[in-house]
Amino acid sequence: MASQGPDDGGLFADINVTPLVDITLVLLIIFMVAAPMIMSTPSIKVQLPKAATGDEAQKTTLALTLQRDPSLGYRLFLNGAPTTESAVRAALPALLGKDPELQAIIAADRGIAYGDVMHIVDLVKALGVHKFALDTEPSP
Repeated sequence: MASQGPDDGGLFADINVTPLVDITLVLLIIFMVAAPMIMSTPSIKVQLPKAATGDEAQKTTLALTLQRDPSLGYRLFLNGAPTTESAVRAALPALLGKDPELQAIIAADRGIAYGDVMHIVDLVKALGVHKFALDTEPSP
């Protein structure tokens, strides 16, 4: 009387799914716990730009340009008009009074020394302008 059942030493062709489900659930729990921690502390903090609507006033922009001059090293322009550093120091408080979110765009010739550009950046920051950009041209 031999019994003919699944335990008679034949091949077992079914896959045991229980360990696969256990591992999947553990990984799901790990990702659910880790995702909020990763998203709450980004490695690079940026202030995203806000969309401007037609009803809001345009932001005031301050354009400072450094042009190479062989005799002086560079010439400084404020919104397209020739100026000096002392004139910039005098004009900026009035502009900041009108718009505390004043933005400065600093453009310089390719041959201007890095130290001169950083001097103008430092001047702008010291006068209270915290939003500024360095103007560039796109590469061909």
